[in-house]
Amino acid sequence: MTITPAPAIDLEALIKSLGGLEIITETNQVAKLSSDYHTFSPILTAKLAGKVGDLVVRPANEEEVIKVAAACAKHRVPLTIRGAGTGNYGQCVPLFGGVVLDMSRMQHIYWIKPGVAQVEVGVKLAALDKQAREIGWEMRMAPSTYRTATIGGFIAGGSGGIGSIQYGLLADRGNLLALRVVTLEEEPRVIELRGDDVQKVNHAWGINGIITRVEIALGAAYPWAEVVAVFDDFMQAAKFGQALGNADGMIKKEIGIFASPIGQYFTALRQYIPDNKHAALLIVAEPGLELLPYLIQEYDGKITYEKSAQEAGKGFHLAEYTWNHTTLHARSADTSITYLQSIFPNDNLQTVEHMYRHFGDEVMMHLEFIRFKGAIASPGLQLVRYTTEERLNEIIKYHETHGVFIANPHSYFIEDGWKRAIDPEHLKFKEMVDPYGLMNPGKSKK
Repeated sequence: MTITPAPAIDLEALIKSLGGLEIITETNQVAKLSSDYHTFSPILTAKLAGKVGDLVVRPANEEEVIKVAAACAKHRVPLTIRGAGTGNYGQCVPLFGGVVLDMSRMQHIYWIKPGVAQVEVGVKLAALDKQAREIGWEMRMAPSTYRTATIGGFIAGGSGGIGSIQYGLLADRGNLLALRVVTLEEEPRVIELRGDDVQKVNHAWGINGIITRVEIALGAAYPWAEVVAVFDDFMQAAKFGQALGNADGMIKKEIGIFASPIGQYFTALRQYIPDNKHAALLIVAEPGLELLPYLIQEYDGKITYEKSAQEAGKGFHLAEYTWNHTTLHARSADTSITYLQSIFPNDNLQTVEHMYRHFGDEVMMHLEFIRFKGAIASPGLQLVRYTTEERLNEIIKYHETHGVFIANPHSYFIEDGWKRAIDPEHLKFKEMVDPYGLMNPGKSKK
C-alpha cells in the first residue's frame, strides 16, 4: 500500500469542534507524541520519517473521547490512538496526519476484585499491579515497559510478556474479559465487548474502535525472586530454559535465555555475566528457589546472582533486561543493532540450534519461554547486526524456509506482525465502528 498525501484539514474548524478539551499544537510536542520505538528498526525509521499528526488531543474521560470521535467523523479527519508510545512497529505513528488521541490522562481504576480489575485505558500497568497486590493479586503478564506502558496500549499493540510463561498470551481465552469501545461516527456509540468478542479489538493497533475501559483477569500474587545463571554452552542454557518451563510445579514469571555476547550489553549485570558466557535471567516464586539450583546444575550452569522477593523491589529489576528491553540495552551500546521476532517450531530446540550455529554473532539468539496453545514455546527476539535491508530480508527468508514464523517488526502493516491475516469478522466490525476509514489508516493492507 502506498501512502498518499492526506487531504487538507481545516484545523480551525476542527479545533472549534473540540472546544473545552486539552489540545496540543506546538510542533515539537506534536512530533514527539506522534512517534514510538519504531526507531528500533532502520527500515521503519526511514519509512516513517516525517509522519506526524496535525494536533494532539488528551481526553480526560469517555465523554471527551466521544466528542473527539464525533469531530473527527464530522470533518473526516484521521485519528490515531496513543498510549505511552512504547510500541515498536509504528502503531501510533499517524501516516496521514490528523488527530493523535493521547489516552494517558484516563487513569481511573474503577475497581479491583479477587481475580479481576476494571480500569480506564490510560492506567499504567505498574500502577495497576501495585494496587492489585494490596489485596493479593497482580497483573498476569506485562511487557518489559510495564513502568510506563498503559493498559490500553498493551492491549491494542502488545501480545504477551513477563508472566506469559505462566498464563500464555493476552489473546488466550480468559486473560482479557471485556472492553468498552467508542465508534468513530458523527454520532458515536459506546459498545461493550465481552468474552471472545474482545478479540475483534485486541491487538488491532487502534483500527477497530477507541478503547476506553478494560476488564482484565489478574493472577495470584507471589513473592518473586530474581536469579541470573550462566552456562558455558548456549544449547545447555536453552535446554535448561525448556526444562524449567516444563516444570509445572515450579511457579515462574520469566525465563529469558541470552547467547553471548548479549550479556555484555547489560551494564548493571556485567559482573554477573562473564565474557563468553550464556545467561538465563529468571523470575521465580520464592518457594522454588530451593529446587532451582539442582535444575541449573543438571544443565551445567551456575548461579551468579540471586535476589530475594523482598530485595527484588530495590535497585534494578531483571524484568527490564528481558523481552524488547534487551534490544533497548543493546542499541544503547550499538545503534546498528536491530531485532527479529520469531516463533520456532516445536521440535525440541533443533531449529533454534540450527539458527544459532548458522548465523553466529550476526543474529544473536535471545529466547523468551512462554506458554503457547497449552504447551511451552520459545519465541525469539534475536538481536541482528544490521547491514542492509536486503541482507535483513535474506535472514528473514532463511528463517521462514526453515519453518520459523516471523512476526516482522520492520513493517507497519498489522498483517506482517502476529496477525497473518485480518479475520473477516474483524473487517465487518471495522466497517461498523469506522465507516469512514479514519482510524489509524494505512496500517492494514485491506
